[in-house]
Amino acid sequence: MASSLTKGAAEQEKTSPGGGGKTFFGHPRGLAPLFLTEMWERFSYYGMRALLVVYLIAGGPDAKPDSQGGGLAMPEASSVAIYSAYVGMVYLLAMPGGWFGDRVWGPRKTVAIAAGIIMAGHLALAVPGKPTFFFGLALVAIGSGLLKANISTMVGHLYDGPQDPRRDGGFTIFYIGVNIGAFAAPLVIGTVGQKVNWHLGFSIAALGMGLGLIIFLLGTRHLSPTSSVVPKPLTAAERKSTIVKALMWFAVAAAFYGVVAGTGHFSQKWATIPLALLGVVIPITVLTRIKRDKELSASEQTKVSGYIWFFVAAAVFWMIFDQAGSTMSTFAEKKTADNVFGIDFPSTWFQSVNPLWVMAIAPVFASMWLWLARRDREPSTTVKFSMAMVGIGASFFVFAIPMAMATDGTKVTPAWLLMIYGIQTMGELCLSPVGLSLTTKMAPQKYASQMMGVWFLAVTAGDCTMTLLSESGVDLNGIGVILGQAAAATLAGLAVWMYRKKIEALMGDVR
Repeated sequence: MASSLTKGAAEQEKTSPGGGGKTFFGHPRGLAPLFLTEMWERFSYYGMRALLVVYLIAGGPDAKPDSQGGGLAMPEASSVAIYSAYVGMVYLLAMPGGWFGDRVWGPRKTVAIAAGIIMAGHLALAVPGKPTFFFGLALVAIGSGLLKANISTMVGHLYDGPQDPRRDGGFTIFYIGVNIGAFAAPLVIGTVGQKVNWHLGFSIAALGMGLGLIIFLLGTRHLSPTSSVVPKPLTAAERKSTIVKALMWFAVAAAFYGVVAGTGHFSQKWATIPLALLGVVIPITVLTRIKRDKELSASEQTKVSGYIWFFVAAAVFWMIFDQAGSTMSTFAEKKTADNVFGIDFPSTWFQSVNPLWVMAIAPVFASMWLWLARRDREPSTTVKFSMAMVGIGASFFVFAIPMAMATDGTKVTPAWLLMIYGIQTMGELCLSPVGLSLTTKMAPQKYASQMMGVWFLAVTAGDCTMTLLSESGVDLNGIGVILGQAAAATLAGLAVWMYRKKIEALMGDVR
């Protein structure tokens, strides 16, 4: 019996996409280059993200100028607005990134081009000066958006369809690569950037992405041939129409900003506010278009109505969660002790705490859900979302305590941030993987592929809301604002719980 099973598994490996005899932890060999490419891409992304806000606020009258490795000495509010808009754009651009993979270049070529754009962006960040900084930031956002949607698609191509028993395990291994990169990046890039030279830190991020690109190119022979195929290539007429529309919008934007700059009125807000408005309007528009699509069946229409509840809850969740790299980052830099047991460390190290928590407790959560499921006591999706919302709200209620302690200039113990990140990670594990699974289950057939991009738009909506708040003069570092966000998230979680039966009725057969 054992030998027949082994033989069957071997035959499956030989005939599966991306197979070829040798395996990567029992999975198609092509998973290895994708795992390493994503790991290095996340290393570069989270390393740069860890430096972003502290680099923007670093500097002052007595600090080194940026040309000598100093920071940009920007106000905290402006730094938070830039950070939130940047993160929002990364997730917003995942949708056109997927479109390029489906209609123009195919997933494999799109990922290779994206990696090159990301590397160029980090190299631009490594050159001192505001113009190169914002140019580099834009390149990294564009490249990350192109890569994000397509590399996950290529992981799916390695398996024999959704029913392949190895598929979920393959994505789990792939997700481990994400967290390894996210954990290591602040420790390496953050330390070099803060302790040695900011731009050397950005250069290491470029080196990381360069390594990822080399590994990807060398490993393409192990990938499924499907990853090179353009699933639905543009017709000649569509290509012409797309180019004309793109050039038209570019010309309008260039003319508008040319007038603004020429009259001396240009400021940061002319860049961040329009981007943030797009990040809020586009998700609403996309969901409205799907909801009003008359081709959807009555059942699909009902599920979309139910999905909107989860989308709004997720947007509120990410609005708070992503402040780990902005509001909490500035608190770590200015108001948290940077010495434990006589060991000094840079504030960017705190950005490694969340992926460390994920790797530590994700297996616990997975086992707990299975244990409860066997006893028919596993919480429903709505209850898990409610738990996530209450958890993220609770984290900011706790955050208000060290904020109050530090108002007189006292630096608080790092234990506070470790605890807050731990609470947020538990909320993340109740919402993020559950939301991904829910999206695939509730997606109308017509929008099966696009709905994953819609899920990422919840991140965009949450982060761009923070940009609008910051640019409108709201002090996101104020205790009252922190408590207000905590209350809003908690109330949203309680609302989901109170209306769970109504939401579950809209979900139909999905649980």
